[in-house]
Amino acid sequence: MRFFDFVSIRLTLCLVVGIILGFYLEINPHISFFAIIGLLPFLYWSNKKQARKGFLYFELTTILISVLLGTFVVQLRLSNNYLLNDLKGSKLWEIKITEVLKSNPYNQRYIAQILSFEKTESCGKILISIPNDSISVRLKVDDELFVNAPSEVVKPPLNPHQFNYKAFLGKQGIHHQIRVAFEQILLKKNPDRTLLGIASALRTKIISSLKSRGFGEEELGVIQALLLGQREDISNDTYNDYKDAGAIHILAVSGLHVGILLLLFQFILSPLERLPKGKTLKLIGVVLLLWGYAFIAGLSPSIVRAVTMFNFVAYAMYLNRPTNSFNIVALSMFFILLVKPLFLFQVGFQMSYAAVFSIVWIYPKLQRFWFPNNIFIRKAWQLLSVSVAAQLGVLPISLFYFHQFPALFFISNLIVIPFLGIILGKGILIIVLSLIDLLPNFLVDSYNFIIKTMNTVISWIAKQEDFVIRDIPFDVFQLLFMYVTIIGGALFLSKPKWKNTLVLMLSIIVLQAWGIWKQSQLKQQEVLIVAHKNRNTLLLYQKADTLNLYTADNIKTNRIAKDFAVAEGIDQILDYPLTHGFYINNRHLYIMDSLAIYPPKKHVDFLLLTQSPKINLERLIDSIKPKLILADGSNYKSYVEQWKQTCLKKEIPFHDTNEKGFYVFDLD
Repeated sequence: MRFFDFVSIRLTLCLVVGIILGFYLEINPHISFFAIIGLLPFLYWSNKKQARKGFLYFELTTILISVLLGTFVVQLRLSNNYLLNDLKGSKLWEIKITEVLKSNPYNQRYIAQILSFEKTESCGKILISIPNDSISVRLKVDDELFVNAPSEVVKPPLNPHQFNYKAFLGKQGIHHQIRVAFEQILLKKNPDRTLLGIASALRTKIISSLKSRGFGEEELGVIQALLLGQREDISNDTYNDYKDAGAIHILAVSGLHVGILLLLFQFILSPLERLPKGKTLKLIGVVLLLWGYAFIAGLSPSIVRAVTMFNFVAYAMYLNRPTNSFNIVALSMFFILLVKPLFLFQVGFQMSYAAVFSIVWIYPKLQRFWFPNNIFIRKAWQLLSVSVAAQLGVLPISLFYFHQFPALFFISNLIVIPFLGIILGKGILIIVLSLIDLLPNFLVDSYNFIIKTMNTVISWIAKQEDFVIRDIPFDVFQLLFMYVTIIGGALFLSKPKWKNTLVLMLSIIVLQAWGIWKQSQLKQQEVLIVAHKNRNTLLLYQKADTLNLYTADNIKTNRIAKDFAVAEGIDQILDYPLTHGFYINNRHLYIMDSLAIYPPKKHVDFLLLTQSPKINLERLIDSIKPKLILADGSNYKSYVEQWKQTCLKKEIPFHDTNEKGFYVFDLD
């Protein structure tokens, strides 16, 4: 069975290509729409012709239409007509809360749909941040409010190789945010209710009910994540334990949970098959139960995605066509992306479908590779095979985004997954009984014990730190060629032909060659960076595979340096106290701190101002004649603004790391 023989897979790949092209090239949706309309008559003609050339034309036209469809739907989702207005200064916004984000120590954050801008109907999405010290009532999904406040563009990262929150939000169609105190918000009475808001309110009610039932704090946090996809109450220690044990997928309601529930609902409703048209009734019942669970869990994007996918799987089981697994999975992906094209850029979506495709394709090959006669060994091998197949599917994506590999993932999965069906089934029963106030204490105690035991086991596995490989440098090229290697390896194991062997060997050689080339480039690299760090000064000096970290108050290696080292493949980080001067290719960088000591030399090429020195910058410029002045995150903003105006007057380049981010000195 050849992978690309399925029409659904080819159409889905074309749609994916179209979404990527439409997003990055910003192709006008009107052009895509009229191009599709223009190609439809040609598609009809080529299909009708039935000749050899006509069939070729039909295929090419179908591919082109699928790609154009991808460009059209993604730009349709990205449409933000409020961007056409003048956004300077305070504006009147009417918005509707659509998603409650996890809060941080400083702010409550929400994603909102724009209803109107300056009393004119508008569309688009925006991020809302409300300081914790000003908030009195937490906003809910479906709340509508008026805000008179300025908007600001979401900033890119201020340091190299840090998480790009601007790009992350951009892939959800969000480009601006509003920072506003709760007192400046006018809540609208009796806002329009949506299905999403009703589902979110029900989930909040369930969580409130569970909190009053005597569950342990850590256990309740895991229960909320496991059953309802709500991870806000999980402690950092518990979350890190699950991540290091390779079991983080258990805390995100996804395809694994919905797949297990599908099998559970299939089993519960199996007596319906004895009735006339019982199989159809069973299918309807399973679909309704899956969507009922999605509703209880708040209709979050990951749950809706997983339930949609397994609706297709349920239909395939109804048709009794297990060989059509590829077709069904591809069709589900096609229709999800058609409705929600921006899902393609979400890590959860990528990992879910990578795992599912890998299980569908690699798991049967592993079963044919070895089929034990002993039933207990066979069941253990089946569980291990599923775990290995899923891990192979998500491994390149996991390394690319998270830079670590939990080598004991198979142990945590072998221990937890066999009981996950019981845990989910009992959890749903507890939710239902809790809502109708009929939950007995023995169920609470027994479920609390199960979750506590699971947490203890996961914590023990996570503590085996020698088996958690961290800080793995991994780029896009390695991501792509690792998938080629995995595909080549699977083909070689199933059919060890010379072509499959050649694909496997070439992909391994390319990966090795790329790694050697990166190491050789690293040995030649030398760079000095002024990083941005609030209330501190931080300089990164990289020479080959060593990173020297210079800080004002001798803080130990921090996250900024760690992220840089991992991305660049640097092995060693050394900490040094900050000095007043550096020489860069015979050019002098002088660092002036709060003591405001003038440099010993009368000429300085670069001046870095730190710790808010009280100086007359105009006089200093006349004295040392710098070519560039920099200010980092350790300075008062009022001082920085004054220095900026002085440099503008004196026509000297000025770089503020709080505004422009890090600065790189060319050492070549």
